[in-house]
Amino acid sequence: MKKINFLFLIIILFPFFGFSQMAPEGLEALTITESENGTKTYSVSLKILALMTALTILPSLVLGMTAFTRIIIVMSILRQALGTQQTPPNQILVAISLFLTFFVMAPTFNKIYSDVSEPYNNGEMNLSEAVESGGGELKKFMVKNTRKNDLLMFAEMANEGKFENSSQIPFYIVLPAYITSELKTAFQIGFLLFLPFLVIDMVVASVLMSLGMMMLSPMLIALPFKLLLFVLVDGWSMTVGSLVGTFS
Repeated sequence: MKKINFLFLIIILFPFFGFSQMAPEGLEALTITESENGTKTYSVSLKILALMTALTILPSLVLGMTAFTRIIIVMSILRQALGTQQTPPNQILVAISLFLTFFVMAPTFNKIYSDVSEPYNNGEMNLSEAVESGGGELKKFMVKNTRKNDLLMFAEMANEGKFENSSQIPFYIVLPAYITSELKTAFQIGFLLFLPFLVIDMVVASVLMSLGMMMLSPMLIALPFKLLLFVLVDGWSMTVGSLVGTFS
């Protein structure tokens, strides 16, 4: 109990004796200098802080604003339909999904690099303009691959009227609509992938029942036939090609 009270006392008195002396030196590094022509220069510490903050939200951006969501869900459903348990492993599925995401998003990323990154590095565009322009390119991709019904649903929930073009739709409406649309599309594709393997499972189970082999696992017998079918029809190429073709 005495230790807890002692620690509590240190926490209370630390701002007065320690932090008050260190604060001016630490805050001097977080400065924004405005020149005569109106341009702002950020300190190195502030840039590092912004970079670390961006790195923390980068996974959410990759998951929610790109083609990654649809691809990883379809790949997971395909593995479950094959009945191969953890083959391919999760790391392989994530790697495949990331590479396919870069392939699908390549036109958008190239346009962001040429129209936003290069002008910003050359000083032709400030930070706010670069963020707005880059976000606009991502918004175009998301709107193209989002169902109108989902956009209208979230617009009505936000009490927003109809928009004349996609650039007027705010991000807080596009993001949930895009995620909802991607989930629906991914499950539709997964259902179509599941059907042929489900037929094989039903045929194998019926044959085993007719032969009286009820103690033999149908999944164990059906697995080689499902793998054989998947290999004969070049399943990976068909799945990847069809999946990439679903994006606008």
